[in-house]
Amino acid sequence: MSDLIAKASIDRRLAEIITPVIEDLGFELVRVRYQGGKTPTVQIMADKPEGGIEVDDCGRISTAVSAHLDVEDPIEDAYNLEVSSPGIDRPLTRLKDFAAWEGYVAKIETDELIDGRRRFKGILAGVEGGEILLEIDEGTIGLQFDWLNDAKLVLTDDLIRDVLKSRKDAGQIDESQFDEIETIIDSEDDARLPEQKDH
Repeated sequence: MSDLIAKASIDRRLAEIITPVIEDLGFELVRVRYQGGKTPTVQIMADKPEGGIEVDDCGRISTAVSAHLDVEDPIEDAYNLEVSSPGIDRPLTRLKDFAAWEGYVAKIETDELIDGRRRFKGILAGVEGGEILLEIDEGTIGLQFDWLNDAKLVLTDDLIRDVLKSRKDAGQIDESQFDEIETIIDSEDDARLPEQKDH
């Protein structure tokens, strides 16, 4: 079965170790990726079950996971640990993600060619059994979750508006914390172009 949360064997080992730690704190693991290099990095993406993880939450997860990884020691070399929220154009890594984000545009990539293609972009139309339904130009298609290699939401005006509205409704955004933005346009300044000098 395709596992979009943790793809490589090291990612799966890390997921085994950190999932209980994250869940004990009341969060869910969205994705984990180990990236090698001069200084390897372990990237953890987590969220609240109802969505809306905060910076402080990422800090708590980082502290708890770091201590746990030090004990388990799955990575021999020194590494950086990064904990983040999924963001608005989040990766879709679990079957329930495709149901939760029904009606929004997603990009999906499959392991194998399906009707001559691997990449699909369309509107999520729900989940039926183990199949993701996607409305594309040709109509609605079903893709087995097991076939997926990568999937993420596409940043659209509707998605941004709805996510920000839900955060505001949940009290996660306090508009009184923002300063009013004043836009002043000086038409005289806009009309002036930088002087060009001949060399």
